[in-house]
Amino acid sequence: MAGTGRVQARKRFGQHFLHDATVVERIIQVIDPQPTDHFIEIGPGTGALSLPLLARGARLDAIEIDRDLANGLARVRERYPQRFRLHVGDALRFDYVAAAGDGPLRLVGNLPYNISTPLLFRLLGASASVRDMHFMLQREVVARLVATPGGRDYGRLTVAVAARARAVTLFEVGPEAFDPPPKVWSAIVRITPSRPIFAVPSLEAFDRVVTTAFTLRRKTLANALARLLTVEQIRAAGIDPGLRPERVDPAGFARLAASLPAAGDDRP
Repeated sequence: MAGTGRVQARKRFGQHFLHDATVVERIIQVIDPQPTDHFIEIGPGTGALSLPLLARGARLDAIEIDRDLANGLARVRERYPQRFRLHVGDALRFDYVAAAGDGPLRLVGNLPYNISTPLLFRLLGASASVRDMHFMLQREVVARLVATPGGRDYGRLTVAVAARARAVTLFEVGPEAFDPPPKVWSAIVRITPSRPIFAVPSLEAFDRVVTTAFTLRRKTLANALARLLTVEQIRAAGIDPGLRPERVDPAGFARLAASLPAAGDDRP
């Protein structure tokens, strides 16, 4: 599926334009857009995904930070004036909750590698307004999203997502599908906001424990969480204080968060 034309990719925006028609069609198939859907596309680039989404009858808001690319998308707006809106700006600052209006959003995009992790955390914060997300990400980032405890990919991002959503790898995409080709493989991931299968006392407490633990991930929990919990409190949550953070599953972090003082103050 061709986009709106050949343009020069800019390194500062981490741009790699998807041009492989077979990959585009496969992405559209897994997304399965419907005329009743409202999509927000992050980084539409040359419109390779925008056009087939609109062709299926969906409504589309696109966020593009590159003004030259935004100008190139004018022809998309001319073709679909009632269902396409272009927002020139930073996806990290966009108000997704306000954009949702009365219905849930479906998010899609080929996310720039240089902002993918902070953007995912930003989007998870708006997950109440989101039905699902389908993103092209660096393969290593997707591995972190779907990792299991004990592996080297398991970390803060894995656990943070587990408390808010389900993440599933759909398929991988080679460098040759992009112009210019990146030096890494990519993967398509589906993230579906949902309630976790374990009890979370509060996301604020949960995130505090997870962030503190993985900031010192090479240390044992007893040392990494020393300012938050005693060894006895960690043990009372059913967790060995001698474990490193990557050995604790998301439910375990939720139990640790439940052990924090109600006010969330550091231990003296």
